[in-house]
Amino acid sequence: MQKSSATAAGQVEDDALVDTINQIFALFRINFHNQFYAAFNDTALLNQAKRLWLDALRGYPVEYLLLGARQIIEQSEYLPTLQKMISCCDDQGSRIGLPAPREAYLQACLAAHPKAAQRWSHPAVYFAGQKTGWFDLENQGEKTTWPIFKRHYEELRRKVLCGEKLNIEVPAELPPPGKPQSKAERLKQMQALRNQLDL
Repeated sequence: MQKSSATAAGQVEDDALVDTINQIFALFRINFHNQFYAAFNDTALLNQAKRLWLDALRGYPVEYLLLGARQIIEQSEYLPTLQKMISCCDDQGSRIGLPAPREAYLQACLAAHPKAAQRWSHPAVYFAGQKTGWFDLENQGEKTTWPIFKRHYEELRRKVLCGEKLNIEVPAELPPPGKPQSKAERLKQMQALRNQLDL
């Protein structure tokens, strides 16, 4: 795939990303030689696959793409699918403190109140819980809440992997309680309300 190729929207592809996709396919060609040539037996098919991967992996930093490709080469005997590559890129989130989706779900379900004041393994867990709904996480079954939480968490993970910063704003503390009113003051205030309401 050439660096100057244009997308359907007419934008020029990012050179670093195109280089990375080309590098990943070169690594796969070397590592999965026979499978690679069986899957991509002509240049047109190879270029289509590269465009598909480029479009699907656009949201990930280049270093995560390379780490994901390396993980595949080290752990797999077979040429990966695009879904496997996306999964390996998502796994790179653990390097920056993002827990696995299941671990994040359990953390969100078990967190005490107030939620914003808790120590979270990563702010993405808090925001996924917030989007899912704290009440639902505490009161609905896992069958209902797990798919919703997972979808929200995966969206946030991708944003974080792309460099977005998430910050939890802790609400301000309530002021200390004032001095309670005496019985005479309460009676006086009650009488003022009665007079105001003509009772």
